Amino acid sequence: MLPPVLVPRPSLSLHPSQGVSLGGNVTLRCHLPRLAAWVWLYQEGGWPYKKRKEKEQDAAEFSIVSTQREHAGRYRCQYRVSESAEVSVKSDPVELVLTDLRYPPSSISLHPEQHVGTGTNVTIRCWNKDYGAAFLLHKDGSSDPLQRQESSGGDTATFTLFGVTPAYSGTYRCSYRLWRYAFMSSPLGDSVMLEVTPTAAPPGAADSSHGNLVVAVVGGCTAAFVFILVLIIFFLLSARRRRTQRDESPGAPPKKPEATEFQLCPQVPSSDSEGLTYLELQAVTPSTQPPSSPAATQPSVIYTEVAVGGRH
Repeated sequence: MLPPVLVPRPSLSLHPSQGVSLGGNVTLRCHLPRLAAWVWLYQEGGWPYKKRKEKEQDAAEFSIVSTQREHAGRYRCQYRVSESAEVSVKSDPVELVLTDLRYPPSSISLHPEQHVGTGTNVTIRCWNKDYGAAFLLHKDGSSDPLQRQESSGGDTATFTLFGVTPAYSGTYRCSYRLWRYAFMSSPLGDSVMLEVTPTAAPPGAADSSHGNLVVAVVGGCTAAFVFILVLIIFFLLSARRRRTQRDESPGAPPKKPEATEFQLCPQVPSSDSEGLTYLELQAVTPSTQPPSSPAATQPSVIYTEVAVGGRH
């Protein structure tokens, strides 16, 4: 059995995207990733709107003329693929917020006022006449509200911009939505201007940065020198150890034999019947040890023939 074919999700947009006043006109456009003839538009808590096109298209538009309070709300769309009769999942929601010009605009204040340096925390305070509402902070040029906050005590909200940069510069306004009508908004209120100027580096900051760089370079060079010196000492000790082990190994060349000295014994030479004279020689091995006691082992005796009177 083949797995079911997934139908891509559509997307929904508003035209105009914001600032639709109560009694004005608005169009909701459903964008279809595949050609379709059947498209539905759903409002949360309301009845669905169905639209059928005689020709398959890649978008379907639903227009609301002379909007009323009941038109405000959250919408989604959905479509059906003709050849397979498969229905897509619903799109992500969009909110249709209608502006009621009968609501008085909110007031606004800025602290610190206007010119601030980079990194400053800025507070924007909005308030109305205790209607019990959620406040929204707007910046000119931005399509969506920057922040939303429930009012404290029913009539005031405080927004904080932390560590502002020059990108925060601009004009700010507030609006509010009554708790009873979440998709009905007041018109934008008074504005405040915020200008953020780049903060110059404190005196001596460049010299301090240069000094830190020099210290880092010197420290790195010193560490490298010590490391190389340790390596050299290590290799020298290793070479010396290998040479010592080679000299003491069984395959090392034999040491030279100790020299033997002959000493003439102070005895009277003797002769035999054939006229040969004998001398007694004492073999002595040189030693670095101190002389031994008289009871030591007697040295070896060697005899040699000495010619006398031309005979031998």
